[in-house]
Amino acid sequence: MSRTLKYEIPGDDPRLSFADVVATGWDELFAKTRSPRAADSETPRKRVLEIGFGRGEFLLEMAARSPEVDFVGIEISFKRTLKMARKVARAKRTNIRLIEGHAQAALKQLFRPGSLSEIWLNFSDPWPKARHAHRRVVQAPFVADAARALEVGGLLHVATDDVRYAHQIGEVLAAESTLFNHYAPWPFLNDVPGRTRTGYEEQWRAVERPMHFFVYATAARAEFG
Repeated sequence: MSRTLKYEIPGDDPRLSFADVVATGWDELFAKTRSPRAADSETPRKRVLEIGFGRGEFLLEMAARSPEVDFVGIEISFKRTLKMARKVARAKRTNIRLIEGHAQAALKQLFRPGSLSEIWLNFSDPWPKARHAHRRVVQAPFVADAARALEVGGLLHVATDDVRYAHQIGEVLAAESTLFNHYAPWPFLNDVPGRTRTGYEEQWRAVERPMHFFVYATAARAEFG
């Protein structure tokens, strides 16, 4: 028997629309849930984006570990976004905002160049059939938009358990001239000590699927000659 979807939010609703962000801006939208004293005294806050937060455990853990950082989660699914909004409200995590929509559209429309310190993409759909490969998130235009949104020294984290998708991810990331491999000379790592595991990662590890963790960083364009 399927459960009834609950629509009420037990606290402040962390969901925003594209129009909300364009009209008001991230700084003010995050500041609304902080005390006036904190908003007046604090230095500019770092901002981190997770694309495809799924069940939300990774985003909630990051936000709990770093209350001084603002976190944005984007998810294409209305149902997952609603469920995550309830989790965020119950946890009273005032440093999380959620967007329902397409990641690449959000990168283009909602984030100024150099406005993000990190972007996380964990175990996105690998679309394993060859005829569906064009639907994978990690394509050259997406990576270019992500690099543009990151500050100098900002990090793009990508994880997958799919071997063929990992090859594509490695090729696309390496081809972006404004990024360099944080793990060089290795193309990726199979494990990252201390890294929070997502629910999906726990499932894939249980059946011994191979992990691929990529981290690429932005640098000043002058460094690339």
